[in-house]
Amino acid sequence: MIRIAPEGRPFILGAWGIAIGLVLVFPWYLFVPGLLVAIWVTAFFRDPDRTGLPNPEHILAPADGKVISIVPLHEPDFLDGPSVRISIFMNVFNVHVNRYPTDGTLTYRQYHPGRFFNAAADKASHENEQSSVGLLTPNGKILIRQIAGWVARRIVTDHEVDTTVHQGERLGLIRFGSRVDLFLPPEASVRVALGDHTVAGITSIGTWHDPAT
Repeated sequence: MIRIAPEGRPFILGAWGIAIGLVLVFPWYLFVPGLLVAIWVTAFFRDPDRTGLPNPEHILAPADGKVISIVPLHEPDFLDGPSVRISIFMNVFNVHVNRYPTDGTLTYRQYHPGRFFNAAADKASHENEQSSVGLLTPNGKILIRQIAGWVARRIVTDHEVDTTVHQGERLGLIRFGSRVDLFLPPEASVRVALGDHTVAGITSIGTWHDPAT
């Protein structure tokens, strides 16, 4: 049985209600598009089990999707210094439940209301609605930023400051097309490349230390 994120239940019930209403009121063939939409909405809010053995040396992907950017930059809000930003774009067919990439204590949380540009655009990281959480880990700080896209209008972030979280645990969810940015300290080693596809809580996108050292 498919596990469903609880935030999706109103949308799923509404989609199936419309589909059933179409077949009751209109010719049967109009039920087909309604059925397809209802199936897609149900699939969109799926929340598969991603539990596995923790790997403290690795930093796991916070989102399902495609790596669209790997950029060194200055992160002023939490790392307060040089960092590497890895951006993962989630299309409307990806699982949209986000997960913590490592164990740590949530010591920073900030919500920023904003606009709704295409989440794949670089300006989305500055101007779109977003929610950021910073983790203090035994190996250093990391920042995870959930960014809404042009369809998304609701970011869900599960935990408050001072919460101890675990690698692979659910972080939250973004409804419909969106993006997650992960900011790593410069000493971390990136293990993904542009165009790679990631699975939240499964794919190793970095290690805390360069394996060659």
